[in-house]
Formats: sequence, C-alpha cells, structure tokens
Amino acid sequence: MLYQVSAIAILITFYGFYIAKIIVQNKKSIKTNQMGTGNKSKKVLQIEKIMGLATVLIIIADVCSIFAVKKFPIVQVRIAGIMLGILAVVFFGSATITMKNSWRVGIPEEKTALVTNGIYKWSRNPAFVGFDLLYVSLCLLFFNIPLLVISIWAAVMLHLQVLQEEEHMKKTFGEDYIHYMKHTFRYFGKR
Repeated sequence: MLYQVSAIAILITFYGFYIAKIIVQNKKSIKTNQMGTGNKSKKVLQIEKIMGLATVLIIIADVCSIFAVKKFPIVQVRIAGIMLGILAVVFFGSATITMKNSWRVGIPEEKTALVTNGIYKWSRNPAFVGFDLLYVSLCLLFFNIPLLVISIWAAVMLHLQVLQEEEHMKKTFGEDYIHYMKHTFRYFGKR
C-alpha cells in the first residue's frame, strides 16, 4: 500500500505542475499546449501527435500498473523507484517554474525567450528528463512488460520531440542557442 500511495502522490504532484502551468498561462492568455497544431511541417505535427498519444497511454499504463501489480520481490528496487519519482518531480517542477511564460507543450508558433538559467544551466531539456525519470520510476515500482513497452515508446517519442525542438531553437535563436548547446548537455551535464 505504501508503494501505491507514493506512486499516486508522485503522479499527482508531477502532473499537478503540468496542469497548474497551463492554468496560470491560460489566465495570461498564453496558449501553452501547441502540440500537434499550427503551421508546422507534416513531420513535426506527426511526431507531436504520436508523442501526445504516447503520453496519454503511459498515464493509463501507470495507473493500471499501480493497482494491478501487487508484489515485487526486491524492496530496494521499489525504494529506488520512489526516489527517482521524487527526482522526476524536482526536474519537471523546476523546469516549468524556471521557464516562466516561455514554457510551451510542442513547438511554439510565437517566439519565446531562450531560458538558460536555473536548472537549464545543467540540462537543455529538464522537463523531458523529468518525464523519463518518471517512466523509470514507475517501472521500478510496478514492473510489468506492457508498462515497460509503453514507457520505452514514450521515451523514444520524447527524444524525437527533443530533436525537433533543437532544430526549431537553432532557427529561432541562432548562435545564442548553438553556444548554449556547446556548454550544456541535451539531457544533463555541462561541458
């Protein structure tokens, strides 16, 4: 029961940041969710739509796993899952807070600010790191093959989205972004 409650708390907190950010920006008339919409290339729209489907299915798989998987023999693995879940919330929450009004879901149609401070000093994509940590966390807590497969699929789709966003950022911010890329790793670390 402890693991189920912990996992539910992690999911609620993680997606709470997501929903709260959308609500706050909506009140400022900022269109946060731009995934799969707008005047983008067919490839970009397609990846965004598939990524959106993957992120919805992973939530369903997570919740089903929390209630379906009762026993897992290695307690230390589950504790590591809880710790990674907390780290996922820290990464994702820090990313949404640091981005302020520049945070978008999907490639934005309007130009936003290039954010390189806070957690973005250490990761060009901390929100995506948060998602990946969340996927690993739930797999460690409630391992099952369907959850593993959907988690891998969602992580691959997030990576493809990161690659698209990097191209967008190069076009939008030019040398400033290229300089940032040279000093900050895609997922975590500094050169």
